[in-house]
This record gives sequence, C-alpha cells and structure tokens, in this order.
Amino acid sequence: MAVPKRKMSKCRRDRRRANWKLTAPSLVECPQCHEAKLPHHVCSECGYYDGKEVVKVAAE
Repeated sequence: MAVPKRKMSKCRRDRRRANWKLTAPSLVECPQCHEAKLPHHVCSECGYYDGKEVVKVAAE
C-alpha cells in the first residue's frame, strides 16, 4: 500500500484543491435570431446552424 513519506502541509493540499471550480459556458450570438447559444451547436430558438435551417422549430 502506498504511504506518503512526508505529511503534506495544509497550504500545499489546499492549493491543489483550489483549481476544482466550475466555469460558465461560453455563449455566442446566433447570426439569425441574435439569441445566445453554445458555439458549434444548433440554435434552439430558430433551428439554424451555419446559415442553414437544420431543425424545424415549432412556432409558439
């Protein structure tokens, strides 16, 4: 069984754990309807991707 040779200090331990944070998703503006969407994804509002309609979106 692996056992550490020296005790890891609280400072060193906490510095390692400090990088476990969530990041907000990057959003881009849809060129068709100008809604926020994820990059490289079909727009959920208008159904367009790369200037072409690829999904029919039901009008509400």
